[in-house]
Amino acid sequence: MYNGNKLSPFLKGVLVVGFLFLYIPIISLIVYSFNDSKLVTVWGGFSVKWYGSLFQNEQIISAVKLSIEIALASATAAVMLGTVAGFVLARFKRYTGSTLFAGMMTAPMVMPEVITGLSMLLLFISLEQFIGVPSERGFFTIWVGHTTLCMAYVSVVVRSRLLEIDKNLEDAAMDLGARPLKIFFVITLPLVSQAIASGFLLSITLSLDDLVTTAFLSGPGSTTLPQVIFSKVRLGLNPEINALAAITVLVVGVIVLVANYLMLNAQRKREQAIAAAMREAEPVPVAS
Repeated sequence: MYNGNKLSPFLKGVLVVGFLFLYIPIISLIVYSFNDSKLVTVWGGFSVKWYGSLFQNEQIISAVKLSIEIALASATAAVMLGTVAGFVLARFKRYTGSTLFAGMMTAPMVMPEVITGLSMLLLFISLEQFIGVPSERGFFTIWVGHTTLCMAYVSVVVRSRLLEIDKNLEDAAMDLGARPLKIFFVITLPLVSQAIASGFLLSITLSLDDLVTTAFLSGPGSTTLPQVIFSKVRLGLNPEINALAAITVLVVGVIVLVANYLMLNAQRKREQAIAAAMREAEPVPVAS
């Protein structure tokens, strides 16, 4: 079925069916965002009025702003904490509590979000009773919940990248007199920069997409975009949601393309620098 670099007709057919299954709903959603009819399943002619109506909807605009703010804040905190956690998991194999720490880092990924959201809700209620903080559920509680979830994914991505890096580079720098902190910022951190960038983008996606945990940790005046969409879907689809989804697809697509270009460009420059360094290190042949 697979011959060298060529795919058999069967595999090509499976690939086409898979892409159609994934992208036809997205394409139809974008097409119907230009539908003049208020019924999302009935084509009533071409119109962009729902885009104008979308930008006048204060509820959706407020939810978008809140979701973006939480996503950026959660991704930033998750990258900082997850990078350190991934470094510890990759470089320090055995120490007191290592098994417990590894289990705590992977638990948010495998635990049902209902359990995670409920447990964090009970934690915040207990903290409010004992120390008075947080006084209400809102931005802070959602941020903590999203950071906890995203940090686990970032640590896995960074740890995987660190395990691929040749540790002899760090050992060589240490032999030359570099201190551990300088080795981390000068050698290790640049080598895992692509993993950190991937973790940051993944964290933003997870935060923007989260509904279950947010439902437990949000309060009055802190409704995120997934909550607004879910409530509107329950009452009946609105063409404004199609317009919002089309804009989201466009923005995400541009961000992914730019991020991939920057990461590939950085990887190409790094490979060129390594190749140049290896050429300079080659011994010069001595003429006889």
